[in-house]
Amino acid sequence: MKKVAAERRRFGYRRIHVLSDRQGIVMNLKKLRHFYWNEKLTLRKRGARKRALGTRCPLALPSRRNERWSLDFVSDAFTDGRGFRVLVVVDDFTRECLCLVTDTSLSSAWVAHELDSLIARRVSPRRSSPTMARR
Repeated sequence: MKKVAAERRRFGYRRIHVLSDRQGIVMNLKKLRHFYWNEKLTLRKRGARKRALGTRCPLALPSRRNERWSLDFVSDAFTDGRGFRVLVVVDDFTRECLCLVTDTSLSSAWVAHELDSLIARRVSPRRSSPTMARR
């Protein structure tokens, strides 16, 4: 068991049990686990997900309309199980919904087309929120 654990560092006691069974060494899984722990062959735990460092500054509030827009995707499913998505564009100052685009598949080209047509109908925002893609 020590030899297999040394060769295969990422193998736990369960996989070592399968390998030993294939080699003809029959042993109860609980007994093998007991030996595995006593020999201190435990696998190291994987590290936690890395988080963003530093402090975040609060988002400045817009002072007039068309200063900042936010966009988001909302998804749901039909009764037959097919999903659909909705692109929502909102003016952050007035909370007015500027655009709703619904489709079963929204490609990035289609989103860019819809944003361009929205900018053609209205004045372009002075800046976009962090959730809105940089243009």
